[in-house]
Amino acid sequence: MADELQTHEATGRRARFKAAIALVVFLALLALPYILVPDQFYLWAKAFHVIAVISWMAGLFYMPRLFIYHTDAPEGSVQSETFKVMEQRLLKVIMNPAMMISWLFGLYLAWEGFRFQGGWLHAKILAVVLLTLAHVHQSHWVRRFAKDAPRKPARYWRMMNEIPTVLMILIVILVIVKPFA
Repeated sequence: MADELQTHEATGRRARFKAAIALVVFLALLALPYILVPDQFYLWAKAFHVIAVISWMAGLFYMPRLFIYHTDAPEGSVQSETFKVMEQRLLKVIMNPAMMISWLFGLYLAWEGFRFQGGWLHAKILAVVLLTLAHVHQSHWVRRFAKDAPRKPARYWRMMNEIPTVLMILIVILVIVKPFA
């Protein structure tokens, strides 16, 4: 019964509705500091950027784990269908919005704080582009798993799970150390 509820279309509609509500609340929270303390908006933008990046990274780390488990589940099984729902929701409700918010605030911060100057910033943006390509790759595989297309082995997904980790480490070093400043 619980599996049935998780894959039911009405549950998906409720999830999308909740995501829309969360987006409206987020935009309201964003508007408040802009209106109330505009001279501190840069700091608020930085905080929202970090929150979005953490959410995005959580999804980028978790999705390959789901693919590993999904790979081991027989096609058409209850487990496989449940993984399809989990992958879709993770992608659409968490990862895609978090990626877009990360980019939006990241570009704002790069312009407002640095006017897009600095070798470290260019290297960071390149690393974020590569992270976005990893996201696109995972999105592609969410669609493939949904169609029960041929799958990559679990070992492949274990290796693919390392790409966001390496890029995250590089990005954090670039932001904190600014080696090419």
